[in-house]
This record gives sequence, C-alpha cells and structure tokens, in this order.
Amino acid sequence: SALQGGSVRAGKMPEGEKPRQCKQEEEQQQKEDEREGLIEFYGSYQELFQFFCSNTTIHGAIRLVCSKKNKMKTAFWSVLFFLTFGLMYWQFGILYREYFSYPVNLNLNLNSDRLTFPAVTLCTLNPYRYSAIRKKLDELDQITHQTLLDLYDYNMSLARSDGPGQPTRRRTSRSLLHHIQRHPLRRQKRDNWVSLPENGPSVDKNDWKIGFVLCSENNKDCFHQAYSSGVDAVREWYSFHYINILAQMPDAKALDESDFENFIYACRFNDATCDKANYTHFHHPLYGNCYTFNDNSSSLWTSSLPGINNGLSLVVRTEQNDFIPLLSTVTGARVMVHDQNEPAFMDDGGFNVRPGIETSISMRKEMTVRLGGSYSDCTEDGSDVPVQNLYSSRYTEQVCIRSCFQLNMVSRCGCAYYFYPLPDGAEYCDYTKHVAWGYCYYKLLAEFKADVLGCFHKCRKPCKMTEYQLSAGYSRWPSAVSEDWVFHVLSQQNKYNITSKRNGVAKVNIFFEEWNYKTNGESPAYTVVTLLSQFGNQWSLWFGSSVLSVMELAELILDFIAITFILGFRWFRSRQWHSPPGPPPSSHDNAAFRDEASGLGAPHRFTVEAVVTTLPSYNSLEPRGPSRDGEVG
Repeated sequence: SALQGGSVRAGKMPEGEKPRQCKQEEEQQQKEDEREGLIEFYGSYQELFQFFCSNTTIHGAIRLVCSKKNKMKTAFWSVLFFLTFGLMYWQFGILYREYFSYPVNLNLNLNSDRLTFPAVTLCTLNPYRYSAIRKKLDELDQITHQTLLDLYDYNMSLARSDGPGQPTRRRTSRSLLHHIQRHPLRRQKRDNWVSLPENGPSVDKNDWKIGFVLCSENNKDCFHQAYSSGVDAVREWYSFHYINILAQMPDAKALDESDFENFIYACRFNDATCDKANYTHFHHPLYGNCYTFNDNSSSLWTSSLPGINNGLSLVVRTEQNDFIPLLSTVTGARVMVHDQNEPAFMDDGGFNVRPGIETSISMRKEMTVRLGGSYSDCTEDGSDVPVQNLYSSRYTEQVCIRSCFQLNMVSRCGCAYYFYPLPDGAEYCDYTKHVAWGYCYYKLLAEFKADVLGCFHKCRKPCKMTEYQLSAGYSRWPSAVSEDWVFHVLSQQNKYNITSKRNGVAKVNIFFEEWNYKTNGESPAYTVVTLLSQFGNQWSLWFGSSVLSVMELAELILDFIAITFILGFRWFRSRQWHSPPGPPPSSHDNAAFRDEASGLGAPHRFTVEAVVTTLPSYNSLEPRGPSRDGEVG
C-alpha cells in the first residue's frame, strides 16, 4: 500500500497547475497568430474589402464601411463612389483617344539671317521654230491654214520661212497628211459628230462645238475631245500634232538651240553682271527656251539686304518674229521662282510677264517642317513612296505625281508622254509608231484627273519644304519720255531691231521683301509625360489622391486575384478529401484475412487501442470522517 500510495503521489498534479498551463498555451498560440508573416492573405473577400476601405488614401472609400449600419448611406456612397470611378475612366478614355490620334502643335518662328536667293526660271513663252523640225512645222501650218479656212472662212497667210524667193505653199508629205486626216478637227452638234462640209459651213456656227476624235487602233472605240472655244480646240489640235513631230526627233539635243543674248538683254544681281556660269538652259515643248538662274549649288547667290536693288534684275525680249503663232496666243515671258534642286513646272507655279511693263516681284521665304511617322502622312525623301522618281532632282509632290502618270502611260499605252522624263527602256509616243496613243492618252488623262490611277493618294507631301510667297507690282517701262533713248541704247548694244516698241521688251525685278523668313514647325501635342500628367490631374480631381493611391488600388486587385486562387484551390482539395468511403468489412472477412495471413507466414500487425482512465484525485484516497480514522488506528 505504501508503494501504491507513492505512485499515486507521483502522478498527482498540483491544483491550479493545469489552468495555468492552458493559459500559457493560449497566449503562445495568440502570439503566433498575431505574428506577421512574410506573405499573408485575407480569409474572405469581405475582410479584404473592409481592410482596404478603412486604410486606403482614396477619398470617399472609408464611407463604404463606416456607415454600414445605415444601409441607405452605404448605398448612396457606393453609387457615388463607383459613379465617380466611371466618370474618371471615361475621361481616361478621352485622353487615350486624343493621345493615339497624334495631334501636333504648330510652332511659328521668325528668323533673321542672310537669305539664299532662290532659283529663277525664265521662258520665252513661245516655242521657237527650230531648224531641225522647221520643214514639218511648215507642212503642219499649211494644213492648219486650210482647216481654219474650212471652219471659219479665215484665210491665214503663212510667213515664208526659207527666204523671199520661195513660195509659201509647199507640197505636204503623205505621212504627215495621213496622220492629220486620221485626227481632223470636226464640228459637233449635240451628240452627233459630222465631218466638215466640202463647200464650207452652211449652218449656224453658234450651234456647234469644235473638237477632234481619237479612236483605238481597230477603230471600235473612239474618244471625243470637244471644246466650247474654237481657239482652244485649234491650239489643242495643233499641239497634239506638234508633240508628234517633236517625238520623231531621234536626238533631243537637236532642239537645244540656246539664244541667250537675243532673249535676255541685261542681267544683274546685287549690282553685278550675270554670266554663263549663273544660268542653265533647257527646252520646254510649249514655253520654248528656258533659262534657270542661280541653280548651281556650288556658287549660290545670297542676299544680305532686302529691296529692289539687292535682287535679280532682267531685261528680256518679248517680240515674236520666228515663233509659232498657232501654238501660243500670248506674248511676253513666263517666270517662276522655286527652290534649288527642284524642277521648274511652269504650268503650275509660273506667271506671265507683260511686254512694255516693268514687273517687280517681292518674295517672302517660308519653310515648313512636318513631323513624320504617326503624326502626319509625309515622307522624308520619297524612298517610302511606291512611285519611281523619273526626275533627276529631289522628291517633291509634283515630281511624284508626274512620274506616276508617266509610268502608267508606259504601262497602259506602250509609250511615254513627251512632256515628262523618259523611263528606262521606253520611247516617246509618236503616231507613226503608236497609231492609237492619242486615244489611250486622253482616256488615261481622264482617269488621272478623277484619281482612278491613285497618284494623288500615293504621292505624299515632303516633311520639309521651302516655299516663296510672291507679290507683284507693275509699271510702264520704258516710259513715254524715255523710250527713245532706251531703245536706241539697246539697239546699239544688243543689235536689237525695233519693230514694236510697246511689245518689244519687258523688265523683271525679283527681290526679298524683308530680311526675316518664317519657319512653321510641328511638335507633339501629347507625349508620355503629358499623358501621365493628364491622368494625374483627372485622378486628383475625382479622388484627391496620388500615385501611392494607385498602388493601393493595384494591391487590392492583386490580393483579390490571390484570394480567388487560394479559395479555389481549397475547394478543389476538399472535394478530393471528402470523397464517399466504401462499405465496412464484415467479421467473416476479417477471419478469412487472418487465416490467409497466417498461412503466408507474413508478420502480424496489431492494432493497439489505449484506454486512458482518469485516476482519482489525491483527496479521494484519504479517509472521510472520524470513523475511518478509528479503524486505521
């Protein structure tokens, strides 16, 4: 009993020991729970949302949880909060749309510097009767003379070309007459085309239109080119045959007959006389001999001062002694101001100089620099334009448009138009080789003007270009009191035979109006910094927060994704752990299993069940009352 009593004393736990131990374990567990981990997630979406609204720096978010006991306030602030979010992101969408529309700001700068004088091209305005084609031009004039006589009863006397002893009427070659008869001038009334009457017109000429017919090679389809003005019809018809005569020349240099001294009587720039090093010569089919001044890039003229005395001054001849009156009906000269290394398109940018008049042209230089890439549809040098540059100059929009038409002309008609440069491997159109080229040309020209060929869409503006704004003033020159001595000096110096003093000469002055020139530049209206600044303004306007508030919102989104992933993963694992178990094994099955196991001699595995019985307390072993004490004693 002593041993038993000793064992009982050893297993006895002091009173109050167990509650103290449980309390310590609870405090330790509480400390472990309160200890912050490296990665901690919330237990539910409600806990996450409540923590965010209570601690974020976004204005108005805390009202979503602090007024949760008042459902009406909670609903009001919820609607207001999300409505504000929607309005803010609507503004964000507008900013995004403006940013990706790539707007630009126009920058205007005024610069003061010595100005490089532009190139100036001056043409006689009338083609010359070149000796290489003089014979065929005389034949064309005779046929045109007869045509005017049949159409308008006008007997035009042609001037003799080879001398006073030769008759004016010559025998026309059969080849030229054949091709001219294939494309004759005709009268048109309403929609009907009729040939010219043999005995002259017998109808009212006011009811007719003049034009000519161009047919395909097999004459199955014809193109009617009609004009309301008989003058325009005769000039266009004559020009068509004139171009064919020029195209028959095997060598274009045969038309290069420069006669600078007989066209330009005086040339001066900045009080210095011009020489041959200051100009280049070329031939234009309709404007004759043309001379370009200051086109040499090695020695360009510069103007240090504005004014009429610091520019280019020219005295030109405007008489038409040996020109072609059927091709040009005006007199004077044609001038154009353009930049260096750019071709002179006299039809587009030129203007006429009147004879007997001093024309003073003042210039203002203006440069335009555009942003390329996504900001504008411009090109730096034309290398990204799908049109081959046929001109030996830098890229311009007009160069591209004319090259595009010429390439389409060669592709569709099999020959090149004489007014534009010749592509490699092609030849100029001539009805002795290409019978129906005129029909093809006018059909193609109609498609070109209607932009069916797409040349106006393919050719883009250059990103950098220089333009000159011109204004002109006119005065009579020479005056009535000084014309006698002026013409006398010109006749002595330039061997000029005066036949018409009023239509004989003209004077041209070209100069800078002011020393300043304007530069129009572009800069991006929206950059990345500007866009972020606009976003910050909108965010501060609607929520009064900063960049850190945006990071808080990003953190909320990431926590929401993480909680969704964790809860989904737990739900998937719980479905696997709580799968339905199979039926419990019976006692017969256990006996059979034990017999089978003993027969195989396998080691036995025992399941040990421990039954823990709580020992009585120490006080329960002591005697209760005095009767027990007496017995023990």
